[in-house]
Parts: sequence; structure tokens; C-alpha cells
Amino acid sequence: MTDEPAKAPHAGYEGGGAGSEEYKERAVAWRVFVYVVAGHVFAGFLWLLFYLGAHAPK
Repeated sequence: MTDEPAKAPHAGYEGGGAGSEEYKERAVAWRVFVYVVAGHVFAGFLWLLFYLGAHAPK
């Protein structure tokens, strides 16, 4: 073990790794997009079931 402190990134370092705010914002935007698409697909499927049920031959 050494007594040297951990080296911090140099000034002006703009990392873009998984801990950065930009990464988190992009992840949230992507998640919202996926949820909206999945929600619309699910709603469309339900609409199709009701439509086919209402127009089913007797």
C-alpha cells in the first residue's frame, strides 16, 4: 500500500461514462421512448382484441 492519493482526472476532463449526467439523461430518454412505444403496442393489441370481439361472426 502506498500513501499516494488516488489520481483524479485532469482539469477539463469530460468523461461520458456510465456515471455522467449526460449518460443518465440519455438513459432516461431512451427508457421513456421504449415505454411509450411498448405502451402503444399494448394498447393497440387491446384495441384489436375488442374490435375483433365486437365484429366476430355469430
